Amino acid sequence: MADTETPQIYLVTPPAFDADSFAPRLSAVLDAAEIACLRLALAADADTIARAADGLREIAHARDVPLVIERHVALVERLGLDGVHMTDGARSVRKVREAFGPDPIVGCYCGASRHDGLTAGEIGADYIAFGPAGATGLDDGELAERDLFAWWSEMVELPVVAEGGLTSALVGELAPVTDFFAIGTEIWSAEDPVAALRDLTAALR
Repeated sequence: MADTETPQIYLVTPPAFDADSFAPRLSAVLDAAEIACLRLALAADADTIARAADGLREIAHARDVPLVIERHVALVERLGLDGVHMTDGARSVRKVREAFGPDPIVGCYCGASRHDGLTAGEIGADYIAFGPAGATGLDDGELAERDLFAWWSEMVELPVVAEGGLTSALVGELAPVTDFFAIGTEIWSAEDPVAALRDLTAALR
């Protein structure tokens, strides 16, 4: 589990981006680092999301990186994606898993709620994401503290993801107790996202 293996990087797109200009930036990051999964987190209308997903799927699948989409369950099969990332705790997991069957990825963001994480795991989630791990300026809720990840990694076999407000110091602190770091806005605002990712994850090397 997380205490014996180096955590993997789970890349997350920005919530808003221009597909044409984002594509080469994404490609550069996927070529420079070992990425376990890519999440499309675009906040837009369904047609815009579908067009973006088509482009990202080609980029990701050419590098054997699975692509999951945030929330838009109906687009997974239609667009040939690898799964969905739910953001409403455990509420939708059972319905989504029953609709998908066993193969597509179903991930679940559970804030800092151990209870939600356990429930989501019991009803079919493939991984649980806790966060924000650090201050983001957007969340007024509870931070997902190191103790939560440490408990989960010791007691639960289901993979756990740390996300939100990550810094190089937090990556170093959480590395022994998490399986994945979901990294997105932390690097995309930088002029050179490859260098930003390298700096952010220095503790993993």
